[in-house]
Amino acid sequence: MAKAKTEFVCRECGSSHHQWAGQCLDCKSWNTLEEIVISISTSSKPAILQDLPPSKVQTLSGIKSENRLRLSTGLSELDRTLGGGLVDGSVVLIGGDPGIGKSTLILQAIAAINKDSNTLYVSGEESADQISDRAIRLGINEDVLLLSETHLEKIIKLAKDVEPKVIVIDSIQTMVTDSSTSAPGSVTQVRDCAAQLTQFAKQTNTVLLMIGHVTKDGALAGPRILEHMVDAVLYFEGDAGGRYRIIRAVKNRFGAVNEISVFAMSENGLQQVENPSAIFLSNQAKPSPGSMVMVTREATRPLLIELQALVDQASGNPRRVCVGLEQNRLALQLAVLHKHGGIATHDQDVFVNVVGGIKVNETASDLVVMLAIMSSLRDKVIPQDWIAFGEVGLTGEVRPVYNASERLAEAQKHGFKVAIIPKANSPKKSLKGIKIVPVEYLYQALQYMSENT
Repeated sequence: MAKAKTEFVCRECGSSHHQWAGQCLDCKSWNTLEEIVISISTSSKPAILQDLPPSKVQTLSGIKSENRLRLSTGLSELDRTLGGGLVDGSVVLIGGDPGIGKSTLILQAIAAINKDSNTLYVSGEESADQISDRAIRLGINEDVLLLSETHLEKIIKLAKDVEPKVIVIDSIQTMVTDSSTSAPGSVTQVRDCAAQLTQFAKQTNTVLLMIGHVTKDGALAGPRILEHMVDAVLYFEGDAGGRYRIIRAVKNRFGAVNEISVFAMSENGLQQVENPSAIFLSNQAKPSPGSMVMVTREATRPLLIELQALVDQASGNPRRVCVGLEQNRLALQLAVLHKHGGIATHDQDVFVNVVGGIKVNETASDLVVMLAIMSSLRDKVIPQDWIAFGEVGLTGEVRPVYNASERLAEAQKHGFKVAIIPKANSPKKSLKGIKIVPVEYLYQALQYMSENT
């Protein structure tokens, strides 16, 4: 019998090490190395996969491109995030906090798919009775095939018999395979189960949806290599106790990355929000200082969001708190605001928040953050029909951002009257109903705000 050998794998980045160490040499994370046993067997392929269709070699020029119709999930918002729907043979990984609605959303999607195609829902966490109760609560009466099983070999064998178009694995951390002797949920089990399921999906042209647990930091639990195996990775954002859920594509081989879809949780499940800009805007009858609207860009969708700033006298060391924006960029923005705008906040606490729980990762928020900070510090109310966007450089210049015309069109559609934008993004033709205020430097935007508020 061949001797088994061991490796130490980092659960954060998936890199292998020959011996244990307190810190991963690749990603520099501490206490993330786990020992796995690698058994040398006579067959490199699990027996359960040996009777799948054989692979064949093709030439690139000989492959004819076909525009195949994507499989719709019945939810247009989810289809948008996926790039237009599900692709045959694709593997999608969905992660999110407990109770945020992963199983609810997938059950709604496969119920819609099951009207035209055969689907199989495999649950390793809930019994068939529990899933049935949820379906009754959601008003679903489709004949979706259910299976409560954690043994991977049994699942694949059954999938060969029923030949479903879509398979749901809830969740991948509960699956166990005979090819690994590690405990369920360990790095080895998760990696081996995901690899076998992915191979099955590719060779049988089956759509595979895998639900994954997340750590307390919000990252998918298990080895980082899990995200590299799949075709698309979707993350749930938002507070599990709140009403709204945001689904973001952080990886997608068949569509745009960072595309989002917005849902509202109700008694009948997750309901689509077709106009998400409306839910992120304030409904206050009387506007307050420190609040301003910006137009951000989420992949192919312009989105209006409200950004709030609170500047208060510090007692001790001043605090800098950012929610929904990059923490380090706030310190940079305050330094530029002091150097080129003459506004000092070295003795003030500064808090910045993006309303609605959405995360803004682009630099187009710089100008809005600085105007909101000045509004709160000087106690000046910015009119509710003003919007702004633009990147501010270290020398105080307001730099252009991409897709400015789509951002202005979104603001115009929602009735905004004034837009403070970079001069380089000024439209060639005037827009009906909206005044364009082009600025080249930060002080010009601050001056216009001081004279008109």
